[in-house]
This record gives sequence, C-alpha cells and structure tokens, in this order.
Amino acid sequence: MDSFLVGLIGSGIGPSWSPPLHEQEAVHHGLHYVYRLLDTDRVGGEVGELVRTARRFGYDGLNITHPCKQAVIPHLDELSPDARMLGAVNTVVFDGERAIGHNTDWTGFAESFARGLPDVPTRRIVQLGAGGAGAAVAHALLTMGADRITLVDADPARAGALAGELSARFGAGRARPADAAELPGLLAGAEGLVHATPTGMAHHPGLPLPAELLHPGLWVADIVYRPLETELLKQARAIGCRTLDGGGMVVFQAVHAFRLFTGREPDAERMFAHLTDLIAV
Repeated sequence: MDSFLVGLIGSGIGPSWSPPLHEQEAVHHGLHYVYRLLDTDRVGGEVGELVRTARRFGYDGLNITHPCKQAVIPHLDELSPDARMLGAVNTVVFDGERAIGHNTDWTGFAESFARGLPDVPTRRIVQLGAGGAGAAVAHALLTMGADRITLVDADPARAGALAGELSARFGAGRARPADAAELPGLLAGAEGLVHATPTGMAHHPGLPLPAELLHPGLWVADIVYRPLETELLKQARAIGCRTLDGGGMVVFQAVHAFRLFTGREPDAERMFAHLTDLIAV
C-alpha cells in the first residue's frame, strides 16, 4: 500500500476540513494517507523552519494557508509558473531534495465560481483583500472574463502593487486600487463583491465592511469556509443577494493538491459529498 504524509501550515487552522477531505478521498484509492496540522499558533516557529522540518521528517507535501502563502516563497527551491506569476503558494510538493511551490487557489476559486455563480454579471467587481488568496482570486476572475476589479486592502500599497501586476497581465484598467473610504460609492455601482481576507474565520469573527453597504443588486462571494455561513454571507442572503461560500474553493483546491501529492485522480463530486457530511456533523 502506498503511503503519504502531508500537512497544513498556517495560523488558527484547528477547524480546517482539509485533513478529513484528503484522508477520506485517499481511502477510495487504497492509500495510507496521514494529514497533519502544523498550526503556527501552537507549534511555534516561522514558515521556513516548518518547511525544512517537514522535509527532514519525510513529508511528501504541504498545504500553505494564511498568513504564510507569500512568506513561504523564499524557503522553496522552485515555483510552478502559476505560483511564480501570482507571487503566492498554497501547495508545496517535496520532490527528492527539492521543495516545489504551486498555487491551486486560483483554479479552485475559478471552478467553484463557475459551479456556484455561473451566470452572474462580472463587469464591475469590488474585492476586499489583496494578499496571497486575493491575488489568486482576482487572477481567476479576470481569467474568466471579468471586465474590471477594484481592490481594497488594509495595506493600500499591497492593493496598488497587485492592481499593477494584474493590469500588466490582463490589460490597462482591468484592475485598480481604492481606499476603504471609497467603498460606499464603489459598492453602489458594483455587480459583485468578493471577500478574500481572514475576517469571518473562526479565529477572526465579524464583518469585513459595514452591513449597510450591501444591496440586493450585488452577488457576494466569500472564500472563508469555516464557518461556511460567515456573517457577511448571512447578512447578504438576508437582503436577497446571490451568494457563494468558500466550500467549493476548498474542495477544488483539495482536488488539485491531492493530485499533486499522490499522482492519483481524485473524484471532485465524491469530495463534495464528503464536505456535506462534515458540515452535518
């Protein structure tokens, strides 16, 4: 029986569904598969130290989540084209002596969006968050044909840098930065709102913006998946917005990561069914 040891590095990851999603799928492939949580809040150490330790102890790969998706890059030997382009890594594969970084966030979000909000307008989108996950989500939306994305981040310089990278990649004017003070006007004229910050996670409860800025003409997508119904989505649904939770992104990201770790082809629909079972527990 083939065996695999993988892990997840990030902060506040105790509630993560990644271990059971991966391990249950591995059962169907006849694999001995162990998925460990390497929570920086509990085990200490910085991301580079954890990557080196995992390699030394024989891990086959790692998933990387907030706040380590960009910080991990200097500690890797190689980046896939997607990870290099996006400047963020959420999956590391140990290939012999080399640690290779990949980004499956953007494809995971793209597949989730196509599945959950297949026919929404994407001419004017406001996105909260320009970090590693935000870079992947914005890239996915523009790849799928969104006309224009306005980026708002707690760090205006980060929003400006990402907007510049996206405009260079997709064309002038496709992405621009904005200050949080502009949100009332921006959202009044927007068709969609994408949330790509940690706010709403189990360890970061709350709303990322005032609820009164939401309106029924918006669709709202949140990448947070634990809990699936964040306060943002709850408020949005209450006023009639179409919404997309983070469950689809986590499943499709897991599909792509499982394939990278094992070389086996996972069953996405089976993993969705398992996610439904996990939610019901």
